[in-house]
Amino acid sequence: MTHHVLIIDDTDINLILFAALVKKLDDCEAHTFATARGGLDWAKERIPDLVIVDYMMPDIDGLEFIRLLREMPGCAVVPIVMITANDQKQLRYRALDMGANDFLTKPVDKVEFLARSRNMLLVSEANKQLADRARWLADEVRKATAEIVARERETVIRLCKAAEYRDPETGAHILRMAHYSQLIARGLGLSEQEQDLLLEAAPMHDIGKVGIADKILLKPARLDADEFEVMKQHAMYGYELLKGSSSRVLKAGAEIARSHHEKFDGSGYPGGLKGEEIPIFSRIVAVADVFDALTSERPYKTAWTLEAAVDFLLQGSGTHFDPNCVKAFLDAWDDVMEIRARYQEDA
Repeated sequence: MTHHVLIIDDTDINLILFAALVKKLDDCEAHTFATARGGLDWAKERIPDLVIVDYMMPDIDGLEFIRLLREMPGCAVVPIVMITANDQKQLRYRALDMGANDFLTKPVDKVEFLARSRNMLLVSEANKQLADRARWLADEVRKATAEIVARERETVIRLCKAAEYRDPETGAHILRMAHYSQLIARGLGLSEQEQDLLLEAAPMHDIGKVGIADKILLKPARLDADEFEVMKQHAMYGYELLKGSSSRVLKAGAEIARSHHEKFDGSGYPGGLKGEEIPIFSRIVAVADVFDALTSERPYKTAWTLEAAVDFLLQGSGTHFDPNCVKAFLDAWDDVMEIRARYQEDA
């Protein structure tokens, strides 16, 4: 592998001499410039393995050159050797602060030049190996993290299937409402990480229905008051099932399960939370879940029209629902329709 040595000196004879010495080093190519600006322009296109720069130069001196080079991408740890006079100790101190690694004293000794250059190239090679090792470790961490996320996602899917087997109202519903929730989160300006987290956690909103008796859960008609009180317990059942996990997804799922039936005016359950007391994920899921439930056919009701469902959201904006969530949902109407068409119930 060829090492690229960048040399900046405003004296032509020095450039010729230093380039000739660099050729004596194994697998090295010299790139010489009489101005600091020329050297910086070259470094924008290729990261050098070693920089040799004189202090005394017109326009941009060696100290300013080092500062500018260190700010360039990939050049933070490139070895830099500065050429100074023997009596310039204060200058050397400043150069070290700027990021110089070593010095050559005028007049430059050929043996010393070769030795210091060789040592600095070894440092450069070690830095590259460390960077390669860091990239390899980062890749391994990403792979391991991806495996953990995949296992976590499988756990979530299996939990949701447990509810699906007991509740004929689920199926494609959990997919639609999860994607609706992601749309709302995007419209509210939540980060991509938060959007993805919500997409994975939202399907667990009704996981607590596994604790509801079949005679209530599967009743093909509207529930009476007593039955509805029992049904309302599914919110806390879901929370108790998911809480305490170290998983971000299960933690989010627990909060959604507990609070997605809270209402913006405080009239919901189980805690009677109001406004922003309700976690944002739960406020989002409330809109997505209700809209999809209204527009889906159930054993005890026919599906509402889209217009009627939208009117319901608008009428409930500020009382049942967070107005910002309703607006974000309706603003993404074309995407809502695409999701609705994509995830259909099996016959």
